[in-house]
Amino acid sequence: MTAPDDIASDEEPFDGPSALDDPTVVLPVPAPGRPGLAPARSTMGDTQRWLLSFYRTSEISGALFFGRLARAQRPGPIQQDLTHHFADEAQHARYWTDCLTELDTEPLKLGVAYQDQYLAAAGLPANLMEVLAITSVFERRVINQYARHLTVPELEPAVTRTLTRIMQDERWHISWVRQALKNMSAEYGRDTVKAAVRRFERADREVYAATISEHEERVSFILDRAGSAR
Repeated sequence: MTAPDDIASDEEPFDGPSALDDPTVVLPVPAPGRPGLAPARSTMGDTQRWLLSFYRTSEISGALFFGRLARAQRPGPIQQDLTHHFADEAQHARYWTDCLTELDTEPLKLGVAYQDQYLAAAGLPANLMEVLAITSVFERRVINQYARHLTVPELEPAVTRTLTRIMQDERWHISWVRQALKNMSAEYGRDTVKAAVRRFERADREVYAATISEHEERVSFILDRAGSAR
């Protein structure tokens, strides 16, 4: 299997090393016993149930975001790709719902998605180019995270199938956004586009560091077990 850190390396929007070697896995959610956390009805590990629910929530948020963005665009290639993108994100949320059902559990209702903290750290994009720059960074984070999850020993077949299926779409997401950013270099300037990508990479690292610190126990479910399989 390709090493997780190498998954998106040939899809970088610009030359230079990736700043996304450490995949993020967690975001703040209500603690057990507080509103927003559904009761478990199976013996499935609470950590994995939470993590798969986080994936599902993130995909829902992505579908809603790209859907609104697509609606705001004029008909053309960008709108077409955005429409494809948000349709994929919605399907991914359904895949995680189906996966949790196959594992005989229900998704948790999480109050916070990755995108919420991400935008708070990076600031709101000022134009479509910056939207695509932040999307490029986010999608590479996602595929690296999913790739690392695949290295965890003794994964349930349903989880393996779902991760693999979604990663096929994520590769296309990275590809079309990368090409769109290249095309926009003529309008905005290559250096401006590159600077936007780097700015959002810095914000991504900030969010990652904060969430790793706050949720070390949940992070170790992936980082420790995946690391032991290498």
